[in-house]
Amino acid sequence: MRWTCLNARSFSSTTFFKQIHLFSPLSHGIQSYCYHSTNKSAIRLLHAKAVKSGSFQNLSVANYILSLSVKSQYLDYAQKAFDEIPDRDVRTWTILMSGYARIGASRMVLDLFRGMQIEGVLPNQYTLSSVLKCCSSVSDLQTGKGIHGWILRNGINLDVVLENSILDVYVKCGDFDYAKKLFELMVEKDAVSWNIMVGAYLHVGDMEKSLNMFRSLPYKEVSSWNTIIDGLMQNGYERTGLELLYEMVKNGPAFNKVTFSIALVLVSSLYIMELGRQIHGRILRLGLQKDGFVRTSLIDMYCKCGKMEKASMIFRKMPLNGVRTQNSKITFDESMTEIVSWSSMVSGYVRNGEYEEAMKLFISMVGEQVEVDKFTTTSIVSACANAGNLELGRQIHAYVLKVGYTIDVHLSSSLVDMYAKCGCWDDAWTTFKQTANLNVVLWTSMITGCALHGQGRQAVCLFEQMMREGIKPNEVTFVGVLTACSHAGLLEEGCKYFRLMKEVYGIKPGFEHFTCMVDLYGRAGHLDKAKDFIHENGISHLSGVWRSFLSSCRLHKNIEMGKWVSETLLQLEPLDAGTYILLSNMCAASDSWEEAAKVRSLMQKRRVNKVPGQSWIQLKNQVHTFVMGDRSHPQDKEIYSYLDELIGTLKGIGYSSDVKLVTQDVEEEQREVLLGYHSEKLAIVYGIISTTSEIPIRIMKNLRVCTDCHSFIKFTSQLLHREIIVRDIHRFHHFKHGQCSCGDYW
Repeated sequence: MRWTCLNARSFSSTTFFKQIHLFSPLSHGIQSYCYHSTNKSAIRLLHAKAVKSGSFQNLSVANYILSLSVKSQYLDYAQKAFDEIPDRDVRTWTILMSGYARIGASRMVLDLFRGMQIEGVLPNQYTLSSVLKCCSSVSDLQTGKGIHGWILRNGINLDVVLENSILDVYVKCGDFDYAKKLFELMVEKDAVSWNIMVGAYLHVGDMEKSLNMFRSLPYKEVSSWNTIIDGLMQNGYERTGLELLYEMVKNGPAFNKVTFSIALVLVSSLYIMELGRQIHGRILRLGLQKDGFVRTSLIDMYCKCGKMEKASMIFRKMPLNGVRTQNSKITFDESMTEIVSWSSMVSGYVRNGEYEEAMKLFISMVGEQVEVDKFTTTSIVSACANAGNLELGRQIHAYVLKVGYTIDVHLSSSLVDMYAKCGCWDDAWTTFKQTANLNVVLWTSMITGCALHGQGRQAVCLFEQMMREGIKPNEVTFVGVLTACSHAGLLEEGCKYFRLMKEVYGIKPGFEHFTCMVDLYGRAGHLDKAKDFIHENGISHLSGVWRSFLSSCRLHKNIEMGKWVSETLLQLEPLDAGTYILLSNMCAASDSWEEAAKVRSLMQKRRVNKVPGQSWIQLKNQVHTFVMGDRSHPQDKEIYSYLDELIGTLKGIGYSSDVKLVTQDVEEEQREVLLGYHSEKLAIVYGIISTTSEIPIRIMKNLRVCTDCHSFIKFTSQLLHREIIVRDIHRFHHFKHGQCSCGDYW
């Protein structure tokens, strides 16, 4: 068999239409429409005419129809036409393979190549180059070596393009030693050859060698600059990459679209907003803002720099493809940039804490029939978790199962986190158990969920099981298990894990670890140990640990130490409202009304405003928010009437108001009135009158639930046989049959 190398352009459209005229008097209009448009029906019409007249048996005609289908990206129809061609030549196979390669279907290309070999059709250089690129993309070294061997055995003349493809296979598949030998033996090297080797050294982390090779390049094209700057950034050398970017501006070639994209990613990683604006200005002057690749990079840069309004402005100018009609189509690249743009916006809103906007945009994304990838799904599940939107979170989980996505550990950990933060502990546990190949992220999500729900013992058991299975805990894992120990009063276990973190795993304690330990000692009543721990570890400059300490002083009614802690805390954060409130409440609880008044007066003098307590409940996709004594709800009369009646009934079974919580010097009867209309009570009553008894009532509150409301909810769950789940600023409380999951330790 001889080596065949056909010219891809040897068969022109003119030749094709001359042959078409031999079997059918098609009008010039249809010919032109088919050749210049991507209308599927026109391609089918030509195909049908060719088959009917018998001209489809002419290989040139068949190849042209196949080429037209591939260029129009109708690969399903191209595959059908390909299967109908009886005697396929190298061009037939290469046309179809190039179509699949263009959309990244590398495995399909390799399968076709094997079929081509079975049929005895010899590849040309274009075919070999395409197949080698696919070997690189899927790291198929065996096939790549086989093709290289076949080329050598048959004495094929290697041009620089084909040699580069072979070189890239060895680099991408990890055979770096052979790649170096091959590079040294190459007689002709172009910019691509050098870029491949620079990228190879970057891939193995040899920054010095890659930079030296870049400096020694005989000519530095824009692609060479792009390779080195991007590689340095990917390896954590952003500042070095930035220096090279400035050097490129001064002495290098003009930026292309890829350079602008890399520069924008570099800007976002270093948070240099002003440089980002300058790059954006350059893009506008060059008229590149309409390019999908550049536009997506701009959106991502502004999202990561926290400028969501700017990102949204660029996103809104993006041409929407909308709902696809039968004959409408967009290119593969356009489709990908559209998906990435939507995904960047959704994740940007989540990253910047704008969860409601993220959820709205996600719903629009589904409505516009934009493909939702796993990254976007994971981001929106995180938004549901942080916003406490259980209903949407469940719908997304159902959507994932419906479309057949494989739930990997990243998505699974987000689902576990979502169910845990939305109060569905059983669903979180079920998702965890159904996931194979558990990693540290998923274990950490579950341990943190245990801490959030007051399941301290279970968190400890999971942590021990994780270590037995050889999973190494990280910093976040230890925060989770220490929090669990703190919330459950497991002092001995918490101290043990803190030592384990430092001495066995070599993890340096951070702010959150120290705060957990202070909280652990304080909640357990060891206030002196908490004080000593702060000084011994040199963390007296961290306001968070003092705030935790002050909460413990209030919990154990140690006013003297509380005053000392609050004075220290106010030196660090003189405008922190929480410190004034805690100290004032401590004084009021001990009937030290003058002291409480002084604290409130100081607060007013310094113009420090208290964050009002709010509770909310979501029913039928609508969020109902309440504040203490709120009368703005449309059903306020019904709510207050039911609440007054409920409190009276609860007193008959043992409930009594904890009037010491009232921070105003008023009569006891007035104190009861003030306590009776706390926001969580109003929200719970609205839940009771709006749902059936089988449905759990889920409440969220922005502050710590007070002891009186805690007692009220316990008695309510006992009287009405209702499950009530309250998420406050620190944790979840599951009330059922008159008991709370926290065991009254919170």
